[in-house]
Amino acid sequence: MTGAPRHGGGQAAELRHRVIHGYRRAYRMAGEGPAILLIHGIGDSSATWADLIPRLARHHTVIAPDLLGHGASDKPRADYSVPAYANGIRDLMGVLGIERATLVGHSLGGGVAMQFAYQYPERTDRLILVSAGGVGREVNPVLRAVSLPGADLMLSTLRLPGMRRQVGLFTRLIKALDTDLGQDAGELVDLVDALPDATSRSAFISTLRAVVDWRGQVVTMLDRCYLTQGMPTLLLWGSRDSVVPVHHAYGAHAAMPGSRLEIFQGAGHFPYHTDPARFLDLVEDFMRTTAPAAWSQERWRALLRTGRPGSPEGAPDPAYDRAVDRDLREVSERSAT
Repeated sequence: MTGAPRHGGGQAAELRHRVIHGYRRAYRMAGEGPAILLIHGIGDSSATWADLIPRLARHHTVIAPDLLGHGASDKPRADYSVPAYANGIRDLMGVLGIERATLVGHSLGGGVAMQFAYQYPERTDRLILVSAGGVGREVNPVLRAVSLPGADLMLSTLRLPGMRRQVGLFTRLIKALDTDLGQDAGELVDLVDALPDATSRSAFISTLRAVVDWRGQVVTMLDRCYLTQGMPTLLLWGSRDSVVPVHHAYGAHAAMPGSRLEIFQGAGHFPYHTDPARFLDLVEDFMRTTAPAAWSQERWRALLRTGRPGSPEGAPDPAYDRAVDRDLREVSERSAT
C-alpha cells in the first residue's frame, strides 16, 4: 500500500460507515503502514477481530469490514456470492485509498480472500487463511441443514425463549462430552443470536446457499490453488474444527505451492479466539519474514496455460502427485507430534 493515511495505531477501531453503490458498508479501520484486511466468516462481523486490531495496528493499517448482509452493513436483496464479496472488498479498498493489502480470511472470509487473490492478484500482497472454506466439499451437517427450504423458520424458532434454554443445555452437554462440536458450539450459537430479525436471517441464508447445499460446499478454489505459486500463503487451523475439518488444511497446504501451515492443537473453528497471542505472533512473523507478492501478467498467463505447477498443458504429472502426497504425509506427522 502506498501513502496510507494515519488512523490511530494501537487503538481500538470504532465502527465507521461508507455508502458504496447505494448501500451502507460498515468497517473498522486503525493504524498506519502496510495494509492488512480482515474478512470475517458467515453470520459474523468485524467485531470478531476487535481484540486483535489494536496490536496489529501498531505497524499496519488494519481494515475490518462487515460484509454486505452482515453486522452493521446493509442487508438488501442482493448478490451474496463469493465473487460478489470479492468485488465488494475491492470497492471498499478503492474508496479508502488502499491499493494493496494482505488478506486475512476466516471461514467464508477465507474463500472470499482466495477469490479476491484470484480476481485481483495485482492487489494482493499475501494470503492468511484461517479455517477457510472453499478448499474441500465437507462441511458441518448443521450448515447443510440450514441451506434447505424452511431454514428461516428453523432459525427463528431457535430464538424462542423455551428453545434458547434447550439449546443452552445441549451446548453444555456436548462441551462436557469433549466433542469437536463442543469446541465451537458456544460461538456458533452466538452467530444465531446475531440474526435478530427476518432481514438478517434472509441475508444469512442467501449467503450460505451461495456456498453450501445439502451435499456440502459447492464452491472450491482447489482447482485454482496452483495460481498461488509465488503468493505468500499462511494456513491457520484448529485441530478440532467441527465446521471445516482440519484435513482440509492439509489438502490446501499440499495444493498451494510454498504455503505454510500451522495447526492450533485442541482449537476449534475459531483458533484466533482460542489462542489470540499465538495467532498474532504467527501473523506478525509471517508479515515480517515474507515479501509482498510480485504479480506478473506474463507469469500468470504461463500458469494458466500449464494448468498446474510442473504439468505441461494440464497433463497428468506423477512426480507432482507424489510430491503432494509426500508433503501431506509430512505435515500430518508434524501435526501429530
